[in-house]
Amino acid sequence: EAAALRRLCRRARADKEPAAARFYREEGNRLFGRRHYGAAAKLYSQVASHELPGSPEVSVCFANRSAALFHLGHFEVCLEDIARAESHGYPDRLLPKVLLRKAECLLCLGRLQDAADSLGVAENKMAMDGIVTSPTHQTLLKKLSQLKSKIREKESCPEPAREACGDIQSKLEIWEESDSISGASSSLSLNFDRERGRHLVASQDILPGQSLLKEEAFVSVLCPGESHLLQDSSETAWDTRVTNADLYCHRCLRQLLASVPCRGCSYAKYCSQNCADVAWEQYHRTECSLGALLLTLGVFCHVALRTVLLAGFAEVSRLVEWSHDGDKDLHNPEARCKHLSEAPDTRAGTRGIPGCNDDGQYHSSYQAVFHLLPHAEKHSPEHKFLCMLSVVAICKQLQEAGLEATVLNQESSEKCEKTSGELSPELKTMAEAMLRHVLQLQCNAQAITVMQESGSGDGAVVNKKPVRLATAFFPVLSLLNHSCCPNISVSFSGTAATVRASQPIPSGQEIFHCYGPHRCRMGVAERQQLLSQYFFECRCQACLDELESGVKSVVSVRNSFCCPSCRAPMQGEDELCCSNEACAISVSRESLSHRLQDLQQQMKTALELLRAREADQAIKMLLKCQMDAGNFLSPEHLLMGEMEDHLAQVYATLGKWQEAARHLERSIEIVKMHHGPSSIETGHELFKLAQILFNGFAVSEALSTIQRAEEILSVHCGPQSTQIQELEEMKTCLSELPRSILQRT
Repeated sequence: EAAALRRLCRRARADKEPAAARFYREEGNRLFGRRHYGAAAKLYSQVASHELPGSPEVSVCFANRSAALFHLGHFEVCLEDIARAESHGYPDRLLPKVLLRKAECLLCLGRLQDAADSLGVAENKMAMDGIVTSPTHQTLLKKLSQLKSKIREKESCPEPAREACGDIQSKLEIWEESDSISGASSSLSLNFDRERGRHLVASQDILPGQSLLKEEAFVSVLCPGESHLLQDSSETAWDTRVTNADLYCHRCLRQLLASVPCRGCSYAKYCSQNCADVAWEQYHRTECSLGALLLTLGVFCHVALRTVLLAGFAEVSRLVEWSHDGDKDLHNPEARCKHLSEAPDTRAGTRGIPGCNDDGQYHSSYQAVFHLLPHAEKHSPEHKFLCMLSVVAICKQLQEAGLEATVLNQESSEKCEKTSGELSPELKTMAEAMLRHVLQLQCNAQAITVMQESGSGDGAVVNKKPVRLATAFFPVLSLLNHSCCPNISVSFSGTAATVRASQPIPSGQEIFHCYGPHRCRMGVAERQQLLSQYFFECRCQACLDELESGVKSVVSVRNSFCCPSCRAPMQGEDELCCSNEACAISVSRESLSHRLQDLQQQMKTALELLRAREADQAIKMLLKCQMDAGNFLSPEHLLMGEMEDHLAQVYATLGKWQEAARHLERSIEIVKMHHGPSSIETGHELFKLAQILFNGFAVSEALSTIQRAEEILSVHCGPQSTQIQELEEMKTCLSELPRSILQRT
């Protein structure tokens, strides 16, 4: 097992490699020359990650990336990269060009005095250069003169101050925090019973859109995610694809434009030097040399390690010892990792609810994380063995790398008591806590999601879908029990989660979260199968209604096959028969399933044609798919809605806004049937329709759609969300049009 693990680790690259830096620099320069500035900037970030600390090439890399960022219009971030280039010793002979770029950024930002000062420094540098007749020098002097003229123009004709768009900042949410549950609204209370365990209940009537919980993750680890091939880059010895690990800060999860690399590895990247320094002090100084191993073992092991590092050895040791209290056999692994009693225990707090402190308060703390149930007795022996093997591999690596003192928050001169070839007692304590956390994560891991653009990415309509960005522990959010028909929505901003009521919740009703299987997406049998990983049988109202009635779920009915002859619904299991007695046609489910798979493949090909800018061919293929689908799929089938959505996307790419709106409206009707008129899915579709109507200059329809989209999205995502702000900007733009145009439209 150890040999296999070493082989896998060699494939997971996390070390700094100068050869990789050279390759990425050449690829970046090539893409920059072809004016693919976004892709070039990402490759220059890879260069910075692979260059060794102190290398003179680091400063050149930051300067090159600043040039790409300037062309992309990211002036503030460009200035940050210029400052990094200077601090890393950018060559004096090249400095005038960078200083002129700095002055131009400041000019674009309206900071005229700073721009003039930067030009003065650049002019002095050029004056010190003896070769004034070189073409390069003459080009710089010409640029200097142009920038001086622009500054004089702006000083003589100052631009009027721009008013802030919309009224977003004024829409502050009313918030009164609970005295007993950190981050929770005062409208919630923490309850406990044997059947439901710990759970949150409404202590007063709650309105849709009302914020119920705002919690910062106790720990989060960014998932590498899928690779995306950069524009105009080819497959080579070094991977030129980017993943979420290249696009988001590894500490705060902010989107990256110009990453700050880790000083020791090529994997970790940050949004600022502050984030890099804080991460290093809190956990990354330990994780840095373990990069390849952690990537190989997976995100759950990484979260478990980071959890104990953030908590610190003293707190981990205290709670592990507490868990041993009362165990008759301290050498029994089952006893050591057993779940807490379902009955309240007075040791856990004055209220007797596990996870509360001595004052009966439930905080988003390591104590609360430790008290999440690991369900050790319910995991298979094989799974527990693999988890234990992974944890021991991490601890062995820590020991071999000489990081044990760092993990235990000790001075390096202090020695831990251990026997030859064994882990020290202190590391065994950390290992036991890590094993507990790995087991907990199967039932308590929370995915942090972000809305990412999908599709061709070059159209006027932005199509977004939720993507898993990180895995985290949210101790308070974990108090929410599952329902296949939840009454809340969860949104994320960086590492913070916000829970809002998605419907009216009367006082006394439990607050329910959906762990994934939703009644609108799958039938009860499939939901129960997926929920088995959480070690409970769902008895929510949606499941009980379906199980007791014996009637097919709404999802099954709407996503059913129809008769190829008369279009009536088909009935049966393996052999399907037409429900119309006068028809009597029968066909095997297998043959219709094959037709469905072929249809999905054709739709995929149509989207590839769209990405290849062959829109006309994509339309022909999608219309053919639509005709074929109508012969055997029910009109409400979700795939019918997807085809309408794809057609809208293609027509929008061509600028045929009316056609695009017509197809998207049909898609929205099907989405409403499946997810409900007030669902977040409907809100996202209305957001796309608003963009199409806005671009198509259909003012009254656009304003009406914007209002409907805002009403839904503000409930699920809050008034500060990016989509709401974009809708407000569209509304402001349309409202400022001349009255004559508004009347005409």
